Amino acid sequence: MTPNSTNSNLPKKDWRKTLLSSDATLQKAISVLDEAALKIALVIMPDNTFVGTISDGDIRRGLLNGMDTSSLIGSVINKNSFVASPVMSRESVLKIMQANDVFQVPIIDENQHVIGLHLRDEIMIPKQRPNQMVIMAGGQGARLRPHTENCPKPLLTVGGKPMLEHIIERAKSEGFQNFVLAIHYLGHMIEEYFGDGSRLQVSIDYLREEKPLGTAGSISLLNPLPENPILVTNGDVLTDINYGEMLDFHCRHEALATMAVRWHEWQHPFGIVHTEGPDIIGIEEKPVSRSHINAGIYVLGPKVLETMDAGEHCDMPKLFSRLQEKQAGRTIVYPMHESWLDVGLMDDYLSSDKKNAPDK
Repeated sequence: MTPNSTNSNLPKKDWRKTLLSSDATLQKAISVLDEAALKIALVIMPDNTFVGTISDGDIRRGLLNGMDTSSLIGSVINKNSFVASPVMSRESVLKIMQANDVFQVPIIDENQHVIGLHLRDEIMIPKQRPNQMVIMAGGQGARLRPHTENCPKPLLTVGGKPMLEHIIERAKSEGFQNFVLAIHYLGHMIEEYFGDGSRLQVSIDYLREEKPLGTAGSISLLNPLPENPILVTNGDVLTDINYGEMLDFHCRHEALATMAVRWHEWQHPFGIVHTEGPDIIGIEEKPVSRSHINAGIYVLGPKVLETMDAGEHCDMPKLFSRLQEKQAGRTIVYPMHESWLDVGLMDDYLSSDKKNAPDK
């Protein structure tokens, strides 16, 4: 990647003005610092290989050590500066900045080329997202009865607030403003509670299912079709996942559809005996199986909706299988390590409500 190439998911300030040739003089470095006004110069070789950084303090130390403005910059380059890879989350970069009291971190790709610059002031402000977030909120919550007999599951309170409100507020904090709630069972109660979203300072629209359409079917009702990838989540999934980072991951990998997954371990209750004919060739005592499970959060490109018929019943696993069969584009996973709870069972609901209860 050359200095003139861009990645739409990287910071938008004109970091290219900070680029400085490794054979430049102190005077040129001063000019770059003044022109870019980002308090850092990124030193590169002619092939854009990253060498290090220079700050105003580095230049002043050089002048104090007898250098003048015509001296070459070689001896003042900081070759041990903190850097970030393109796949590092904004949250991880911010932690590095805060722990080490730095305000700029260059973004370096696998070829050691400079492709961007993280700025602390910029990274602390959530990027505004034009993408719609669709929340599946139409289920009956049969396993949570009697709590759901007169209340839709997404309106059940956790820590004194509806689950659905937790999801919307978390996404809002990451720059999402446009929400679509897919509703069916007791959907009028959800509409009455959230309205058009103005109370939460967001925009909320509704997809009203006349009959249950599955975990993916309701998105076929979107009209007009979205121009950008959409984020889709089940309305009963409480998680600390960074929705924006998942969206960026989807875009970086130029995927058609992305599924959040997490590891699940299951221990077999019995010892496993491996045989070959009558011979025992191995014994495993209560082995542990480890596999990825669907976390109920997705990013779908606009073309995904073109494969669906309006109003058809479709679950997400079926949709992903269909996309793979048609080889319509990349279907990938987003491995997550954040806390996650699918509030589908009574014990899960009660424990999550207790855990998130406000302090007295």
